[in-house]
Amino acid sequence: MKSAGLMVFVVVVFALLPLSVRGGSDCTCAKSENEDGNKSKALKYKLVAIASILIASTIGVCLPILGNVIPALRPENDIFIIVKAFAAGVILSTGFMHVLPDAFEKLTDACLKGKAWEFPFTGFVAMLSAIGTLMIDSFATSYYNKSHFVGPIEEEGEHQGHVHVHTHPTHGHAHGPAFGLQEGSASSDLLRHRVISQVLELGIVVHSVIIGISLGASESPKTIKPLVAALTFHQFFEGMGLGGCISQAKFKRRAVTLMAVFFSLTTPIGIGIGMAISSKYKEDSSNALILEGIFNAASAGILIYMALVDLLAADFMNPRVQNNLKLHLASNLSLLLGAGCMALLAHWA
Repeated sequence: MKSAGLMVFVVVVFALLPLSVRGGSDCTCAKSENEDGNKSKALKYKLVAIASILIASTIGVCLPILGNVIPALRPENDIFIIVKAFAAGVILSTGFMHVLPDAFEKLTDACLKGKAWEFPFTGFVAMLSAIGTLMIDSFATSYYNKSHFVGPIEEEGEHQGHVHVHTHPTHGHAHGPAFGLQEGSASSDLLRHRVISQVLELGIVVHSVIIGISLGASESPKTIKPLVAALTFHQFFEGMGLGGCISQAKFKRRAVTLMAVFFSLTTPIGIGIGMAISSKYKEDSSNALILEGIFNAASAGILIYMALVDLLAADFMNPRVQNNLKLHLASNLSLLLGAGCMALLAHWA
């Protein structure tokens, strides 16, 4: 999986969402417009939102990457695991408390009539998304492992008469020439982190686009104002979680920059798209409800899977945490704090 593939996917999302929200049949049960609509005041809040979210996203995703500048945030330090647990709690709570409820609201809206919509599509899509993420995770890791670890095992044995192989199921490292690794090749752990960081960015980006479009299309200052603070906090800590994964993946500088910039710009670009289509935006059109609901449900499945399996389980089951009671307790408290803070924000966002 390449970062370019992720960009192509999001470009498709950008192309589809504006078309869907202004199309589709009008709903007879459309919600009444907010009485506090003030376009000029709403525009000011949107511009503030773009600036604050962009800054918070950039700082959040860059902090773990700049481990050389901030030694405490290097992956080998305990504080990194604690901060990563907090960020994972934010991502987990985002999936359960923000994205999934929004998906349920969209796909169970009274405007979607017919027996077909009596089926629990939200849970179904989230389940398929989580299973799909597992499959991508598994196949991508397998592909990377085979492409890097296949090679001159037999050849080395024939020429040297001896092959020394040592593997560890948890850390996934290898010694000796048996795997035919070249200088600069990644270990299985490194490859795993690369897969995790790219799949996680995919899940974050999908719902960030939808959040941005919804905020940008709104003309109600009363609705936008609390979202600015909530989304700024949200993007900062999501960025820290993603930045931690990118840092552990040890991508080349160009790839790191691309992923960080892409994450930072996603929500502001979504807001810009929402502003551009606000005059034709039909929040209650059937197409908008279906598309937003499906994307939110898929994003929730990805985020919940990634937070539990690839971020939390990977660190909490690591011997480094298991054998250090203080670190273990601190990580659990940090997880609860991150999830709790994000859950509290569900009251406003």
